[in-house]
Amino acid sequence: MRRPILPGDICSTARALLAVAPAERRALCEQIFAGAGQASHHLRRHRQLCPDWGDGSLSAAARRFQLADEPFYDAPQYLACTRLVLARLARHIRRNTE
Repeated sequence: MRRPILPGDICSTARALLAVAPAERRALCEQIFAGAGQASHHLRRHRQLCPDWGDGSLSAAARRFQLADEPFYDAPQYLACTRLVLARLARHIRRNTE
């Protein structure tokens, strides 16, 4: 993933996680991050959008899946999903800056 991460990327990914059962969220989060990475690679290599994952953004990758309606941040499950996305993003950033 090479694109800048925008607030909408975090929101869309958290909403995708919120739409699935809690036991499925970590795996879906990994799948979304991997898909965004694949799309980014495809875009650099072929100079066109990835047919499966879009433009390389987390938002485009997340939107392949059903998104829950956006709740307020004080909704406990949405907050848990947002924290999961941010923790995964922090690991991604650490790996790419070491």
